[in-house]
Amino acid sequence: MAEPVYRRVVIKISGEYLAGSQGVVIDQSIVDHIATDLIAAQKLGAEIAVVVGGGNMVRGVEVSSRGVSRPTGDTMGMLATVMNCLALEAAIERKGTPARALSAFVMPEICELFTRSAAHKYLAEGRIVLLGGGTGNPFFTTDTTAVLRAAEIDAKAVLKATNVDGVYSADPKKDASAKRFDRLTHSQAIAGGYKVMDATAFALARETSLPIIVFSIAEPGSIGEILRGTGRGTIVAG
Repeated sequence: MAEPVYRRVVIKISGEYLAGSQGVVIDQSIVDHIATDLIAAQKLGAEIAVVVGGGNMVRGVEVSSRGVSRPTGDTMGMLATVMNCLALEAAIERKGTPARALSAFVMPEICELFTRSAAHKYLAEGRIVLLGGGTGNPFFTTDTTAVLRAAEIDAKAVLKATNVDGVYSADPKKDASAKRFDRLTHSQAIAGGYKVMDATAFALARETSLPIIVFSIAEPGSIGEILRGTGRGTIVAG
């Protein structure tokens, strides 16, 4: 079995993906699929942390357009990410693999507070760590959270799971002429305005020298393929 290219990673999964094609709040079949892939990837010898978005429940920007302040809307979205982490934690543990949800917010009755030492401890114990609550601050996306947490816990890469197999010059589902990139620098990703991650996330990754691999999570086993270096995706680095 091939050794993983990256021994410790943070995987970013969108909240919208958890809703599935039916648009339910949480599609349990999707959660189970992700849990299975995460467990298989961990068995390659990698330490896995996961940041999940909250867009299947609440998007701060959308809520704020309806009369709620942006900070309040973003806080609602961050709480949604904790709920998604709890759902994923339960699915992983049902399959016999230990997991631990950590939150940027103090909520001891629900899950443990994120600290670097706690994350290091649980990863070393062989748990899959779910990182909820965003950065704990409004105005920052969960893309930026993924890069921030990766830098904090000494991860070697951020794996951005999407519904397409990399970064394109335009939406390939809407533009048949969209060009797919095998590799980009962080600066090129920012200058190109590619919507796969926000500019703050790319800028922080550039500052911390973290590669970002953008890939499709739709196919079973795709996380493991990326970790082995055989998967199809776009590498943003350098």
